Amino acid sequence: MTVTTPSRRSWPRSLTEVPYWVFQDEDVYEAEQEKIFHGPFWSYLCLEAELAEPGDFCATFIGEQPVLVTRDVDDQIYAFENRCAHRGSLIAMEHYGHAKDFTCVYHAWTYNLQGDLTGVAFEEGINGKGGMGKDFCKAAHSPRRLRLANVHGLIFGSLDNDVAEIEEYLGQEILDRIERVLGGRSPVVLGRFTQTLPNNWKLYMENVKDSYHASILHLFFTTFGLNKLNQKGGIIVSENGGHHVSWSAINRDAESGEHYKSQKIRSDSEYQLEDPSLVDSFSEVGDDITLQILSVSPGFVLQQIQNAIAVRQVLPTGVDSTSLNWTYLGFADDTEQQRLIRMKQSNLVGPAGYVSMEDGAIGGFVQRGIAGAGSEFATVQMGGDQAVSSESRVTEASIRGFWKVYREAMGFTVEEGA
Repeated sequence: MTVTTPSRRSWPRSLTEVPYWVFQDEDVYEAEQEKIFHGPFWSYLCLEAELAEPGDFCATFIGEQPVLVTRDVDDQIYAFENRCAHRGSLIAMEHYGHAKDFTCVYHAWTYNLQGDLTGVAFEEGINGKGGMGKDFCKAAHSPRRLRLANVHGLIFGSLDNDVAEIEEYLGQEILDRIERVLGGRSPVVLGRFTQTLPNNWKLYMENVKDSYHASILHLFFTTFGLNKLNQKGGIIVSENGGHHVSWSAINRDAESGEHYKSQKIRSDSEYQLEDPSLVDSFSEVGDDITLQILSVSPGFVLQQIQNAIAVRQVLPTGVDSTSLNWTYLGFADDTEQQRLIRMKQSNLVGPAGYVSMEDGAIGGFVQRGIAGAGSEFATVQMGGDQAVSSESRVTEASIRGFWKVYREAMGFTVEEGA
C-alpha cells in the first residue's frame, strides 16, 4: 500500500510555526504509519537485557505494527512482524516470555525463533484429502524481518531496508551521550509502567524536547533544587535535527531562586519532604551532570534524572491517544545503597511521578485546547528560529529540529518564504 502525502494544507512559513492540524487529521496520522514508522527511521524495540537467554522474547510495536523480538539458540537477536502469514492473527500474545517456537492459536501455524514458518497444521490434509497444494512453499510465507541495531544494549529496529546505519542516523554526539549512561554497564530492569496519554504522540515528543518548560511546569524540580534554568547546562541537537540531549549540572553553592521570583514562577514554595532522603543522590558516572534527557526520533527517550535511569517508548495508538512505556533501570554493579536510592527516586518519574505527572497531563490540555483551531498554529520562537545546539536551555531549538525532520519525511509542501 502506498500512502500519499496528505494534501489538506502546506506547512506554514517556518519551523517556528507548527500547524495544529498536524495533531488532528486522520489522513496525517495514517500517512505517518507509512512514511515515519514504516519509513527510513530507527525505532526503539527493547533492551538486550530483556532477552538474556536463548528463547526469550519481547512483543512490541513500531508505530501500530506489532513486532516480535527474540534471542535464538545461536545467541543472535532477531525481529519480525508479529502477524501470522496465514490469516493475520498475532503470533505471540504475551509482552515478554520464553519459548522454543511460536504457534499461532488460530490454525496452529508454527514459527521458529528467527521468524521462519516451520509447520502448518494438516498441511497434507487427512486421508489424502484437503491440505495445501503441492506448490505451497513455507519459506515464502514467513513474516517480514526487520533490520536491527544494538546501541549499548538498546535494540532498535526498522521496517525499511534502506535506513541509514545507526551510527550515521544518530550522529556522534548522541552516541556519546548514550554511552555516557549505558556504556560498559549491565542494565537490570527494576520495573515497568505503561501509561495511556490522551493526546497525539507528537505532543509528547515535543514535551520531551522542550527544556524550556521543565523547571516551570514541574513544581518539584524548582522547589527541591533538582533542575533550574540558571544551572549549568545546555542543549545538543543532532546534525539532522531529529535527536536531542538536554542536560544540567547542580552547583548548590551557586544556586539562586531570584530568576524565578522575578518571573513570578511558582517555586521555593511552602512544600517540604517528609523524607528528605528521596532526593539523596550519588554521582551516576563520575561527573556532575544530574539530569540528562536524550531523545531519538521518532519515539525513544533515555533519561537520567538524578539516579532515576529509565527508557521510554512512545507509541501512537490513534490521532489523540498515545501509549507510553516506561522501563526503570539499575545496574548489575549497584551497591545495596545505590539500589535503594534508585528505588526511592523512581517516585520522581512515571505516570504518578512527582516530576513526570504533569507531563502526562499537559499533552491532553493542548489536545483539548486546540480543538476547533485546525487552521491556527503554535509558535516555537524561543531561542531563535534554528535547530542548533545551544549553551542555553531557554530555547525550543530541539523542537524545531523534530519538526524539520518530520516535515521532510512526510513530504509536506512548505509555503513560500519558509
